[in-house]
Amino acid sequence: MAINDPISDMLTRIRNAASNRAKEVTCLKSKVCVGIASVLKDEGYITSYELAEDGRQGKIKIKLKYGPRGETILHAVKRESKPGRRVYKGVEEIPRPLQGLGICIVSTSKGVMSDRKCRVERLGGELLAQVN
Repeated sequence: MAINDPISDMLTRIRNAASNRAKEVTCLKSKVCVGIASVLKDEGYITSYELAEDGRQGKIKIKLKYGPRGETILHAVKRESKPGRRVYKGVEEIPRPLQGLGICIVSTSKGVMSDRKCRVERLGGELLAQVN
């Protein structure tokens, strides 16, 4: 089956795995999806990720992170920019989810990065997702 939006597919797989208390989830590999996984790891939402070759496109194995009593770290993952409606924001317009406790994932000219890093580097771009 062809997947039209690999980013929303990845975010949905992570959201479903976190709600089911799964230890890891496998997603399709693309440059943007690897960038999103890197941002989630840097910001502390997942434990780690590794790339696995399967002879075709490849896979990303993401190990999810939970709190000391088993509570989920990822509460809400919302896709902002979609294939039918792209959302671009300047550095001053990037939202602060939960007054700075959540993150926005932004695709910039220097790669995929979090909203905090965008503000430091003074870059805007396509708003991919919000994570709370």
